[in-house]
Amino acid sequence: MTITEQCVVALTWKLQDTLGETLDVLDDPVEFLVGGTDLFPKIEEALQGHETGAQLKLHLEPENAFGDYNDQLVFLEARTLFPQEIEEGMTIEGAALPSACNQDAPKDILYTVTEVYPEHIVLDGNHPLAGIALRLTIKVEAVREATEAELGRGSAGTGFFRIQPIETLPPVSGTLH
Repeated sequence: MTITEQCVVALTWKLQDTLGETLDVLDDPVEFLVGGTDLFPKIEEALQGHETGAQLKLHLEPENAFGDYNDQLVFLEARTLFPQEIEEGMTIEGAALPSACNQDAPKDILYTVTEVYPEHIVLDGNHPLAGIALRLTIKVEAVREATEAELGRGSAGTGFFRIQPIETLPPVSGTLH
């Protein structure tokens, strides 16, 4: 079967930055809906017309991947607003930020705690790969027709190219999970 809009592809890949540092390796195939929200448009475009077994090498500039780095999405917040157990690397949904946080911080994105100091913490709303050009080596492991459910959702259920919460901090009075 040839890859077209509205089919599901099973992919493996190696993701690197432009210096050749490996950022991610996917050895076991994962399914993505072509024509939905699972893949970046440049990846979908490159896959069109290929079949099982195809291998592609792509170069994605930040604007075609996770976007340019936006320093307006970095916020310093008082340490006392957050639980004592907060650590670097944790993610917080913008909607779950304490109400005393900077009101300019968008509520519809995820923030990564990038630094923890005695008096404040640094929250970064950029995707961890924002501002980075990427090299992606893809292998098409399988191609199949999409189900009605997948078409209705616009996804095969894979969220690699959409950052998802790893952990969400509860209100200050709560405990960390």
